[in-house]
This record gives sequence, C-alpha cells and structure tokens, in this order.
Amino acid sequence: MPEAKVRGVVLNYEVIGDRGAWIALTPGSRRSYDELVPLSQQLAKHGYRVLLHDRRNCGRSEVGIEAQDAEHELWADDLYELCGMLGARPVYVGGSSAGARLALLFALRHPSAVKGLLLWRVTGGQHAAQKLAQQYYGAYMEMAKTGGMAAVCASEHFGQCIKARPSNRDRLMTMNPDDFIRIMGTWRENFLKAATLPVVGATEEQLRAMPISACIIAGNDVVHTPVTARKVAGLIPDSEFHDDVVRKFADDALLESWDPDEWFGKNQRIAEIFVGFLKKHERSAPSALAS
Repeated sequence: MPEAKVRGVVLNYEVIGDRGAWIALTPGSRRSYDELVPLSQQLAKHGYRVLLHDRRNCGRSEVGIEAQDAEHELWADDLYELCGMLGARPVYVGGSSAGARLALLFALRHPSAVKGLLLWRVTGGQHAAQKLAQQYYGAYMEMAKTGGMAAVCASEHFGQCIKARPSNRDRLMTMNPDDFIRIMGTWRENFLKAATLPVVGATEEQLRAMPISACIIAGNDVVHTPVTARKVAGLIPDSEFHDDVVRKFADDALLESWDPDEWFGKNQRIAEIFVGFLKKHERSAPSALAS
C-alpha cells in the first residue's frame, strides 16, 4: 500500500476508485481502515474516489504521540494534510464513532476544505465519554506507570501496531514514560470534558453554526446512542437523518456494544444512503474552493 510522510509521521493509505468527487472515510476506535474497504468499493462503483488511511497510532501507520489537546485534533490535521498531498480537497469527510469525531473536527478546523459530512455511529453521553476515556487513555497511563514503555509496547493495541510496523517499537521505547503519561492524561481529561456536549467532538454552538451539509445514520448501542444522532441532526442546519439502518431499540434498552456483523452486513444500505445524499448535494451545492 502507498505511504506518505505527514507532519513527521508516515501514514499508510489507499485510494479506491479513480474518478469523481473525493470522499475520506475513517473507522472507529483505533482500528485499521481495512473494515471500510467493502463500503468504499460500493461507493467507488457509483463514481466516487474514496481515501482510506490508517491514522497515526493505528494499523500500519507510524506511532506519533505528541502534546495536543486531543488525539483526534492530530488525526484531523493529519488527514487535512494528506488530502492536500493527494489533491483531494475539497472532500466529503466521514466515518463511524472515532471516525465521526475526526470528521466533525476536520470540518470545524478546515471548513473550506469540506464539501459535506457522512457520519454513522456518532458518540455522545457521559457513559460513552467515561468508558472510552479509560479505554483509549487511562488504561495506557496505568501500564506506563507500572511497567514503563515496555508494558505499553506489550499491550494488545500497540503490540499490533508494532507487528504491522516493527519500527514502532523504537518510536515508543524512546519516549519518556512521564511524557507519555502526561500526554495521555491531557487527552483523557479533554475527552472526559466532552461528556456534557451533544456529541464528543463539538459543542452545540459549533454544530448550529456549521455551514456544511451532513448525512447522519443513528447507532443502536449505549456508546453510539440514537439520542446523540438525533441531537446532532437537529443542531446541524442542513442535515439528513436516518434511523432505519440497523435494529431499533428503546433508549433504555440499547445494546451494550455495537454489533460489527450487523453493521458490516448493512454496507449496501449505507452506501445507498450516502450516494443519495452525495448526488443531491452535488446537484444543489455551489462549487467549493479548495483550501
């Protein structure tokens, strides 16, 4: 797969499709982009070019842990630069869960580079913020405190990053554990502050002021709640909302975690929804200026 050095970190990426408007999609958590290949192939059949990439600290890309308010700020700015290198701006930006957070922040930080948002399984609420802050950051802080960077390297996630790119071990081992803990602590605290926001990654004021069209597909679990998706759709002025893709449950009886098989089995339906949104937007929206 091709690679590009972006802001000091080598990112693994892939472009599916060879014509049409650009779309950049990102998966949830810190997973590799591989799970989005089937959906991207369906979008490419309709005449779109889809950019997939492994974010820093994910998949086959390099590890790059740097002091910044939030990890998804790094991810959003990395993607902006990568799109520029590939001539892919302006771009439709989308993703699920952490990928949706990246997309929202991309639009807030680089609005002139975005043509629209494609969001599914958006994250919100106190339960989600607390659970994910521990999963993404708190757990690794504890590892570094008790076992140093060797323990971080031995963790399931970073162990996979090292297996995919052995040089990642050296990048991690050269970090001072105290610096690692401090950065993870900053990322954790800022993630926890999002517990009261409509969606992790954006305030109500930011969503109301967003000048970008959005297509939003609701989740059905306690981290990606339908309530959160409805809030986002209600706040973004030009939004399109869908809550009929996966099983629907009462708000007090949601799944404890998302069902990957259910979601991946809905790729065709998701592609149909996004293509409908894209075609409508391409017909009606004025040409955006690349940034």
